Amino acid sequence: MRVAAAVKLSDEQRQQLEKQARARRVSVRLAQRSKMILLAAAGFSDLKIATELSVKRQTVARWRSRFIRQGLSGIEKDAPRPGRKPQISAKRVQEIVRLTTQEKPADATHWSTRSMAHTSGISEASVRRIWKRHGLKPHL
Repeated sequence: MRVAAAVKLSDEQRQQLEKQARARRVSVRLAQRSKMILLAAAGFSDLKIATELSVKRQTVARWRSRFIRQGLSGIEKDAPRPGRKPQISAKRVQEIVRLTTQEKPADATHWSTRSMAHTSGISEASVRRIWKRHGLKPHL
């Protein structure tokens, strides 16, 4: 059986964690993470802490290791997640921005989302999002 890494707290860290664990104005997640670290510093195992706080053992292990690596800032926020890969490449977006700002359609005075979508081969909603992201308003 693996033994979890020991958590050592300075007086300042202990005071901050106790304050966060009791506070009513902090998120429930931060309060729970603070309790996990305080119990870990008291020498409890991950399994015992998980049972006490009604979470999974892996959750306790994750926050214990993040606290050891990063300190208090490690438990304040979740790790960033990668998110979805863009469906429209940056090169294609730049081409749409260039068309919008530097060229006019053959049969109109300015681009509409429909005409740009038809020309570029993407949906109207995608054109609208690109224009909004770049602050473009071809009708003005």
